[in-house]
Amino acid sequence: MSTEVRRALSPVERWYWIADQVSPLNVVAHVHLQGNIATGLLERAAAALVAEHPLLRVAITSDTGGTHPAFVPSQSACPVRRVHGDALEWERQADEHELASSLNWRSGPLVRIVDVELDSSAEEHDLLLTVSHIIADGTTALALLQGLIEHADRLAAVQDTDDLIASRPAIGAPEDLLPARYRGSQGVVRMAVAGLADLLAGALGTRPRRVLPEVAVRPSLRRTRLVRRKLTATQLDSLTRKCRQEGVTVHGALAAAMAMVIGPAAAKRGSGRIRIGSPVDFRAELNPPVSPDEAGAYVCTVPSIVRFGRGRDLWSIARQVNRSLRRRRRIGQHFALLSALRFMSPASVAKSAKVFGLPGQLLLSKKSRSLVPVTIMLVMLKGLLPVLVRVTV
Repeated sequence: MSTEVRRALSPVERWYWIADQVSPLNVVAHVHLQGNIATGLLERAAAALVAEHPLLRVAITSDTGGTHPAFVPSQSACPVRRVHGDALEWERQADEHELASSLNWRSGPLVRIVDVELDSSAEEHDLLLTVSHIIADGTTALALLQGLIEHADRLAAVQDTDDLIASRPAIGAPEDLLPARYRGSQGVVRMAVAGLADLLAGALGTRPRRVLPEVAVRPSLRRTRLVRRKLTATQLDSLTRKCRQEGVTVHGALAAAMAMVIGPAAAKRGSGRIRIGSPVDFRAELNPPVSPDEAGAYVCTVPSIVRFGRGRDLWSIARQVNRSLRRRRRIGQHFALLSALRFMSPASVAKSAKVFGLPGQLLLSKKSRSLVPVTIMLVMLKGLLPVLVRVTV
């Protein structure tokens, strides 16, 4: 099997690539370390990590019009940046630089590292690993950071600078690994119809209203910001035990808390329904399954419509979230959303304005709210028409 990635970006990868050019789209993982880190050790560990993962050895090329992006091998080393600061410096680095600056996809690699050496009596470090969402999700970032530390631990006892690391085999794009029942023309039609039916039922039945921003900001000026909330070990243990007692997941409880806070503010009343997106990791459902420590973007967002208010407590709302996610996963909606990007992903940044701007514009007036699912339907049918013809014939 090949250990180098030479292929066109898949629709979901192209979607993230274009979005990143509109506004930086990075994933950041952090760990706090105590102890000495020898000079050059992180560079050696980063080189080993890059040598291990094919997707960390890629750059992206495109034609002169910014279309037809493709992965090509990159010879660039993973940069390691060093700064000094206090215990909050890593938060400032993440917020002001790592989330605000895109990685150089033209030269690669699509990963970089920051070593924050704390100004303290004992030697302490905060490590940040930033990777582009084009090739990573949150699980990927955490796994790569763990791999970096493990390589550093191994290399700390090895003086040989010519460390040889065997590369993992290159695997296909997420769409190429879908289960057989979700592939081909009939699979695309089945997923699109199921996803569209759910979208129409939810959108028309709940008459969605947009949560209006305090200030309208153009997409190119929007930035992902870091807001840190920390649970102590005691609090986390208490939360997980309570979730087990109530038969819900921690994610369900967090989503329920969002519904109880944001719902009344958005609905302008104490009860109603709200749509909340939840991340779904589909690695285990692919064919063949993809391990959690493999680089790639294998998470999609699935919406759930939940009721809040009228005496509903956190746990009853959390159960709504969990039931909705189980049902949507059972019918394969996460794969339907993934496949829909084949027809909705723009060809280039220059052609992305309608895709990124049209749904938001339609939601601005009450009259146009019902047009949102119709617009999405037309976009999907535009791509599905040849498929439908082939299936009918």
